[in-house]
Amino acid sequence: MAEANWYVVHTYSGYENKVKANIEKTIENRHLEDQILEVRVPMQDVVEMKNGAKKQVQKKMFPGYVLINMIMNDDTWYVVRNTRGVTGFVGPGSKPVPLTEAEMRPLGINEANVVVDFAEGDSVVVTGGVWKDTIGMIQTMNQGKQMVTINVDLFGRETPVEISFTDIKKM
Repeated sequence: MAEANWYVVHTYSGYENKVKANIEKTIENRHLEDQILEVRVPMQDVVEMKNGAKKQVQKKMFPGYVLINMIMNDDTWYVVRNTRGVTGFVGPGSKPVPLTEAEMRPLGINEANVVVDFAEGDSVVVTGGVWKDTIGMIQTMNQGKQMVTINVDLFGRETPVEISFTDIKKM
């Protein structure tokens, strides 16, 4: 099987989140979860001064660009290239060029896969994030995204929540 790489897609400025949502919807509809693994709009925290008050906001690191972790083939190229708001892949001509490890490091995107000791059906405790100290049962595992879906009790109702492998531990 071919290896997944990170590619940069050029979009209309201001359409980055819309493009991300459209690609994710297409992935779901065409069942390409195993070929297009992740879509990101890199953000950074910036302190702004407004009316004399400091305010921390998130700004896009690269306005007009979206990062996609995918296995490049005719199907995935077609899906991404023909998404509304996408003007093309970054690379010479029509050939997309994957980002190198050195280019990925400053973006804070960790390529290392986490080895886990849990499986679907196991009970886990969330160790970080919004759901810290929550106990849940693993419903699905996505090795590509390094995420699990667990059911948590929210307002007396079972609700599925996606949690990173690094934010949970087996009970």
